[in-house]
Amino acid sequence: MPSQSPPPPAPRIDSQSLLRGQVEVEIIHGQEVYRLRHTRAGKLILTK
Repeated sequence: MPSQSPPPPAPRIDSQSLLRGQVEVEIIHGQEVYRLRHTRAGKLILTK
């Protein structure tokens, strides 16, 4: 049985490169718009 190599790791993107100093950005995915928000507590929230 041939051995399969594991899939490559997912690319990592720093959240600051997405937010660019903003608290919130909109992300377009297909026909949908999502909001990525950085909270005061340092967490990220993604909403539709």
